[in-house]
Amino acid sequence: MFVRWFVLLLWTLSAEADFFQFDSISNVSTYYFNYIYCNIWEGECQPHQDDATQQVPTRDLWAGFPQDYISLLHQWYCSLGQCCESGDCRITNNVTGLARDLQTKLHGQHLAQSVVLKAIQGFINNPESNKPLTLSFHGWSGTGKNFVARIIADNLYRDGVKSECVRLFIAPFHFPHARLVDTYKGQLREAIRDMVLRCPQTLFIFDEAEKLHPGLIDAIKPYMDHYDNVDGVNYRRAIFLFLSNIGGAAINDVALDFWHSGQNREDIGMEDLEHRLQAETMESQGGFAQSELMSGHLIDFFVPFLPLEYRHIKLCARDAYAARGLETDEATLDEVAKAMLYVPKEERLFSAQGCKSIPQRINFFLP
Repeated sequence: MFVRWFVLLLWTLSAEADFFQFDSISNVSTYYFNYIYCNIWEGECQPHQDDATQQVPTRDLWAGFPQDYISLLHQWYCSLGQCCESGDCRITNNVTGLARDLQTKLHGQHLAQSVVLKAIQGFINNPESNKPLTLSFHGWSGTGKNFVARIIADNLYRDGVKSECVRLFIAPFHFPHARLVDTYKGQLREAIRDMVLRCPQTLFIFDEAEKLHPGLIDAIKPYMDHYDNVDGVNYRRAIFLFLSNIGGAAINDVALDFWHSGQNREDIGMEDLEHRLQAETMESQGGFAQSELMSGHLIDFFVPFLPLEYRHIKLCARDAYAARGLETDEATLDEVAKAMLYVPKEERLFSAQGCKSIPQRINFFLP
């Protein structure tokens, strides 16, 4: 009975060939054949491998389907065991794990820990949100922006950043040429639409966002706005993260002022940074300042990442050794931390490199 139903489904798809490209029909047929072969017939394959035949079909097919048909196909897909009682198995939404990882793995970032957790938790607990969640991470390189984005992906999705519900865009890599911005607009819109159609909750990460062309951000601005749907697609269960170095100077100035006045950095509050960060972002060069994302007030939270101190670098070094299963001592951690650059140089106060290069640095201290 099941096989007959499955064949009927593929026949129905073929009957719609006037509306879709034949290679798309082939792709969807191959995908579900491979799924059945791997999971029902228990063939010798890995159902979650990166091979193109194991990926959920892309926009060439889904773009022409009404949402009702997509829901019906999703229900059938779930009947094969790919979905959980709580919904889509690809989505875990482990808020407890997120809180734990932010607390234990992220060092020197009490503001980011608090704001990110509250924002993500609030979004997950409110399925009727009136807009997607949009967060903007700001600070020097190496302070933890990419690290937190990965922590979010790891706790919200079964396969972390490799999930088909997560997409990372690196501005200079994916959109390098200003003259091709119109081409990039179409590609970016299609990529986002395709993923939203395939996943009930999606995560989009834009690294080095300050280098995005303003027209590129404006092209996807409707997806982050307060709309029920855009061209029949609901984007309200999407999360957008923008990572940039914008505002790093303002953040560092506030941290330095607190240090000079003898106050603890843990006493720095969002009220000390949020308005300055927003103002510096508006005045900066690049896509952010000139885009409707800023003028339309569509960023829900500006998240500051403070410059890391010597003690935080030691904690990062400790974690890097532990990740390799190596034991270490305070003297070795001090050696690693001392090898980093700091500003102001005399006080050895803030690391100019952060924790990003620590895993490579410890190679010089291995026996």
